Amino acid sequence: MKIFVTGTDTNVGKTVICSWLCYHLNYAYWKPVQTGSREETDTKSLQKLANQIICYTEQYIFEEPVSPHFAAKLNKADIDLNKIDMPEVRNLIIEGAGGVLVPLNQNKLMIDLIQQLNTPVIIVARSSLGTINHTLLAIEALRHRKIPILGVILNHYVESDLILENKRAIETYGQVSVLAEFPAYATLTPEYIQKTILPDKLRKAVNND
Repeated sequence: MKIFVTGTDTNVGKTVICSWLCYHLNYAYWKPVQTGSREETDTKSLQKLANQIICYTEQYIFEEPVSPHFAAKLNKADIDLNKIDMPEVRNLIIEGAGGVLVPLNQNKLMIDLIQQLNTPVIIVARSSLGTINHTLLAIEALRHRKIPILGVILNHYVESDLILENKRAIETYGQVSVLAEFPAYATLTPEYIQKTILPDKLRKAVNND
């Protein structure tokens, strides 16, 4: 199947989670819109963490570390959703840029691309303070568009009363399952990705869709 991985914010750890999913599920990877670098892209970061994964080329890539719509404007370009063609592969992880309401051009947002690609979504969220509001807002936006949500993955997870309550609140108020908690790390390595096993709940959510 094809899964779109979005986040509650930028730098929330989407690429880390995509690396983890691709490695353990043997999925291909594609990030259609990349900003922030032409050299140190998220695709290259993923290849370093899971180097056997098939990766597809970005459709749009910009150097500036800003929102896609602004990066395109700075380069006198325009992100045309009609020119974004999903790779013809059975199992694919698609990584978004930023969150669901990030602008892609004057009229379209990331959520419009998700809807166009017609894939279910996994939301990557922080586990720390502030995550409840950000995660519920992402859930609300996706549900308003009737986009199916497989669940939430909490990144950089350290068990504490606060974080356990954050998890419970997301599940209760969002009426969604927290599929996995990716444990906190000081240094991220391929070995860490490999040894961190996917929970059965996450595997079932992917396989049963």
